[in-house]
Amino acid sequence: MNELYIGIMSGTSMDAIDAVILDMNETPKVTHHVTIPFPKQLHADISQLINKAQTSLFNLGSLDVALANLYTVAINELLIKANISASDIRAIGCHGQTVFHQPEGTYRFSMQLGSGSYIAEKTAITTVTDFRNRDIAAGGQGAPLVPAFHQALLSDNNEDRLIINIGGISNCTWLPKNGEVSGFDIGPGNTLMDCWIKKCRNKPYDKDGQWAATGTFSEPLLNKLLKDEYFQKSAPKSSGREYFNLDWLELNEKTLFSKFKTEDIQATLLQLTACSIVDIINQYQSPYTYFCGGGVHNIQLIKQIDQLTDSTIVDINILGINPDQVEAAAFAWLAERCINNQTGTITSVTGAKHPVISGAVYFV
Repeated sequence: MNELYIGIMSGTSMDAIDAVILDMNETPKVTHHVTIPFPKQLHADISQLINKAQTSLFNLGSLDVALANLYTVAINELLIKANISASDIRAIGCHGQTVFHQPEGTYRFSMQLGSGSYIAEKTAITTVTDFRNRDIAAGGQGAPLVPAFHQALLSDNNEDRLIINIGGISNCTWLPKNGEVSGFDIGPGNTLMDCWIKKCRNKPYDKDGQWAATGTFSEPLLNKLLKDEYFQKSAPKSSGREYFNLDWLELNEKTLFSKFKTEDIQATLLQLTACSIVDIINQYQSPYTYFCGGGVHNIQLIKQIDQLTDSTIVDINILGINPDQVEAAAFAWLAERCINNQTGTITSVTGAKHPVISGAVYFV
């Protein structure tokens, strides 16, 4: 059977949907990629659900199916671009859109939208979704899941490597040449900056960090934000927009809107992301740090990180994979692991009692 898999990822920021074909016949390799934008209304509806954490059952179900339909649009565009048919694909790995992540407490779960039933039915391709909850059931965080993919494809016996993904939430993977792999969610990547520019200027994101560059970050505010308990917490740990959002920001600084210029707040939020990432780079003392995710395009953010660390910043392209395709490729890889009854998690990353076969399968 042809070992071609599709991976779908929309990410915390919901800036777009990335879909890739991962060829697993030999060394895993991305052969084709498409990106489609989020429709504004769907973006707004899902954002409201995430921000309010309340909705009707009708709305929840409707968004689940609407997003699944959008994923199928991306899949069909990808098949057309690659000039192959659905029968050439063994399985789809779709992470779905996280709307709530609660890996601790009495009832632990992670909720993603994007119905696997609809994706499988509309594409006629076996579909794997719900990658997080089995790990949570085994006592883990259910995230991050990409470190296992990083280990499989990007580790090197001659070099310690630190991989930093800057999405809505930033996360890291430590790949030592000798020793145990580790990884966790660092904290806010783009999400706070995206929320703030949306609120103040009605823009989805701060292109190249241009607006942040017009401001001056507040050191007292930055220090206050960095004292948040999440940054002090030991790994394993994971987070999302249900924690890092505008409510979190206002809770930490009630006089935020009157005390600072809006562009200075944006500059401070950028510095918050930069400093939290640099703290991890310094913790691992990595000579080289490989970056991926949408945040690599924020010129001002990468510039600040570079100024704050002695580690050499490297585009992950040098390792043979496009920084915008890493996460989508990871879920294609996890789908392959799942349907072949192989574990796809690392206990030293998630904290689970044992590795698990991650994903729920909708066969066709």
